[in-house]
Amino acid sequence: MSTDVAEIETKIRALSLEDKTELIRALIAELDGPADSDVERAWLQEAQRRYREVVEGKVWPVPGERVFENLRARLKR
Repeated sequence: MSTDVAEIETKIRALSLEDKTELIRALIAELDGPADSDVERAWLQEAQRRYREVVEGKVWPVPGERVFENLRARLKR
């Protein structure tokens, strides 16, 4: 680690939790880059499709707690 990075790390550790959180969010957003409008549109279409299936009775929603119980059980295998 370079001296500059070590100095920055020391300064970051002295920040408040709120300031650290804001800094992390800004850095992650920078690494992620701009949002892909095609991806956003695809997720919106998928959410609308799933909603229609529930409303039309084609599928039944599963309560979140049950989903997590199933996941925990699968992870224990």
